[in-house]
Amino acid sequence: MYTVIGKANSRATRVLWVLEELGLGYEHIPAAPQSEGVVSFNPAGKVPVLIEDGTPITDSTAIIQYLADKHGDLTFPAGTLDRARQDSLTQFLLDEFDAALWMAARHSFVLPEELRQSAIKQSLIWEFTNSQKTLAHRMGDGPFLMGDRMTVPDVILTHCGHWARIAKFPVQEEKLTAYLDRMFARPALREVMERMG
Repeated sequence: MYTVIGKANSRATRVLWVLEELGLGYEHIPAAPQSEGVVSFNPAGKVPVLIEDGTPITDSTAIIQYLADKHGDLTFPAGTLDRARQDSLTQFLLDEFDAALWMAARHSFVLPEELRQSAIKQSLIWEFTNSQKTLAHRMGDGPFLMGDRMTVPDVILTHCGHWARIAKFPVQEEKLTAYLDRMFARPALREVMERMG
């Protein structure tokens, strides 16, 4: 049995969604970042944390890739060209989408008020918009980023798409909008999103 620590309206969404997609049992502890229940497992105080057999695993991408590898789904096998392409997409999404959204969040409510730079959001939105154009060229014709098979990058991109809507980062590429609409309709994700309130 897995334990997931972190509120569902955080990157813990990614982990909860993967567990639901894989049909795995888990306990969910909706602890806030920096809370005692989080810091005891992750000194940085960040969520999510996955606990398996008493061992904590941190960082949402590491967790979901571990779960995908362990259970042989939502991923291509390590050492294959498809996996190299998958990992390339994962890194692109983390660098170009997740990083921009996280920087905006830090300057909106995470950093101490005296360190926040509200003007930075405009440059981040510009980067986010340009990254969508690059992604649209990398997307295939299938329902998922890698074609007919849902993989880890789909989880990351869909979560970033949801995050973008909340942060008012415009999703302007029609191909990406249609993709996100399909992904948001997945029953496993809808189950998790209902917990967000």
